[in-house]
Amino acid sequence: MRTVYLVTAFVVLLAVSILGFRGGRFTQPPIDVFPEWLFPGMKHQEKYKPQGPSAFFADGRADRMPPPGTVPSGFGPAGQALRSDGALYFGRNPDGTFIRGLPAAIVVNAALLDRGRDRYTIYCQPCHGAVGDGNGITKRYGMGATPSYHDDRIRAMPDGQVFDTITNGKAPAYNMSPYADKLVPADRWAVVAYVRALQRARTGTVADVPPAHRQDLGLK
Repeated sequence: MRTVYLVTAFVVLLAVSILGFRGGRFTQPPIDVFPEWLFPGMKHQEKYKPQGPSAFFADGRADRMPPPGTVPSGFGPAGQALRSDGALYFGRNPDGTFIRGLPAAIVVNAALLDRGRDRYTIYCQPCHGAVGDGNGITKRYGMGATPSYHDDRIRAMPDGQVFDTITNGKAPAYNMSPYADKLVPADRWAVVAYVRALQRARTGTVADVPPAHRQDLGLK
């Protein structure tokens, strides 16, 4: 029993020592766990700070002029903006309006739709459903505000606006988070193309099937 009392007293004393003086002011410098004499250069490293002085350079400045040919981040070697294609990277025309149709740099083919279906399944299907009707698995857990891609409002929406929504999300954030950090621009356009394919499939008729493929569906 005596041991229990001693252990309890020690724990209480330790807790008071650690927590009891929080917020208090000390007159002496705090204990340096990694003193400079024991770990030289670890805490107080010699380095230049922006716009600081320098005794090494003749002009006394730490900041140096960039080497010839240096261009800002995001620009090409000739000085042109790497994202100068507003349609490809922002889904917009030069006048700022959203584009209709996919950018000229995007080739629409089976590979693009396959990529779009793959990315859609990973990032979009949980909320928007496999066929884009808004009946994803999240609806079972109370998220009932997911729109259907087959609403006339979204069917009439410019492709650039769909791309912009994927890029920046839909405010407030709990409605739809931005996916720019998960999907590169080409993948976002692939998703847009696949969404348009889902919309087309919803309203498709026999007349939309090329004659060469009607027999595959048992049609004459």
